[in-house]
Amino acid sequence: MSGETSSCSSKATCSPKDDSANPCEAVAPVFLSYQDALQGFIRKRVLNQADAEDLSQQVLLKVHRHCESLPQVKNVKAWLYEISRNVVNDFHRSRQRETYLTEDTDLAMAPAEQSPLQELENCVGPLLQLLPPEYAEPLRLSDLEGLPQQEIATKLGLSLSGAKSRIQRGREKLKAVFLECCDFEMDRQGKLISVDIKPDCQTLKAC
Repeated sequence: MSGETSSCSSKATCSPKDDSANPCEAVAPVFLSYQDALQGFIRKRVLNQADAEDLSQQVLLKVHRHCESLPQVKNVKAWLYEISRNVVNDFHRSRQRETYLTEDTDLAMAPAEQSPLQELENCVGPLLQLLPPEYAEPLRLSDLEGLPQQEIATKLGLSLSGAKSRIQRGREKLKAVFLECCDFEMDRQGKLISVDIKPDCQTLKAC
């Protein structure tokens, strides 16, 4: 393999150098650079380690199958996560089809994969505890309990405009806390594909 193939650290987002002779030679080093992170991403979405390892190999095969497009990929990390998510989704769809075709259906089958937004929702409650109460409570009533803003204003003894203002400020503060505690991955269309909790964020350890 050519010594000119670029290497990517797991914490960096980069694209492989353009190897017009044979771009497929870059597949192995690029995949290996992100293999541990991708396996962790997959492992959180399936029930056992064996399935996670099998799916990781499927990701490698898919990447190799599309290796001709590798030189045009601008964000390799997002591209790999997008492929991994599609492989996991295909896996769950396949399991569901097998369940429908089996008379003795196991009701304890693997749960459907949570989207990144659903994963974020699980963390809202703990992060709200980090906000000042005057912003946390209106935001909790609005975004978690779904109360109308007028009802929130009455319940908290605020004017309607005051309630709206606190909810908006609460969302801004909550967004800032999310950015401090989480790393976000977007695909090429700007869609959220992965959320990873930073190791130093103790508040979300149980998320």
